[in-house]
Amino acid sequence: MAALNNTYDTTLLRQETAVGAVAQILLLTLLGTALGLGPAGWLTGLAFAFATWAVLTRAVCRSWLRSFGAANRVTLARATLVGGVTALVADSFQSPPRVPALVALTTVALILDAVDGKVARRTGTASPLGARFDMEVDAFLILVLSVYAATSLGPWVLTIGAMRYAFVAAARALPWLNEPLPVNTARKAVAALQGIALLVAASGLLPHLVSLAVVLVALTLLIWSFARDIRWLWQTRTRQAATGRPATVVPRMTHADA
Repeated sequence: MAALNNTYDTTLLRQETAVGAVAQILLLTLLGTALGLGPAGWLTGLAFAFATWAVLTRAVCRSWLRSFGAANRVTLARATLVGGVTALVADSFQSPPRVPALVALTTVALILDAVDGKVARRTGTASPLGARFDMEVDAFLILVLSVYAATSLGPWVLTIGAMRYAFVAAARALPWLNEPLPVNTARKAVAALQGIALLVAASGLLPHLVSLAVVLVALTLLIWSFARDIRWLWQTRTRQAATGRPATVVPRMTHADA
C-alpha cells in the first residue's frame, strides 16, 4: 500500500509540473498571436519550458514532497512569466523589442517574488526544494534582464546576471563557499534591487545616463554583498581550522542557492 501511495503522490507531482509546461506554452501562444514572436522567441521560449519541466519534475520526484504546495505553484507561475520574458528578449535580437510586454511580465514576476515565501511560511510548506526553486527562478530572470540591458548599456551589465553562476562554479572547486550564511537583511535587499534596477533600465523610461547610473549602483552593491559574504565564509573557515570546531550560525542558503 505504501508503494501505491508513493506512486500516487509522484503522479500528482508530475501533473503539477506538466500544468506549468502547458501554461508556458499557452503564454507563448498568446505572445505569438498578439505580438508576432519570431523563430528565436518561439524556440527559446519552448526550450525554457522543456528545461523547466524536465528539471523540476526530476527534482520534485526526488524530494519526497507530499504535495506540490501553494507556494511552489506561485513560483511556478513566476517561472512561466520568466519564460515569457526570455522569449521576448530572444526575439528582440531579430525584431524591435516589445518593451511594454517585457516590462509587464517582469513587473508581475518581481511582485510575485514577495508572495511565494510568505505563502510557504503561512501554510507551513517551506522546503529546501521550494527555496531552491525560488532562487533559481530569480537568478535566471536577472540573467535574462542583464542580457537585454547589456544591448543598450554595454556588456559590463552581464556581470550582474553572471555573478551568481560564477559563484556556483567557484563553489564546486572551493567547497567552503557552500557553507551556510547567517540571515542578513542587506543581502536580501541587494538581491531584490538587481531586478528593479534592470527593469528600470529595460523600460526606457529614464534617460540613458540615469539608467546607466542606476544599474551601476546595483552592480556595485552586488559586488559588495558577494565580497562581504565570501570574506565571512573565509574567516569562518579559518576559525574552524584553528579551533577544530564548526562555527555556529543560523542556517541560511548560500549565494550558490540564492
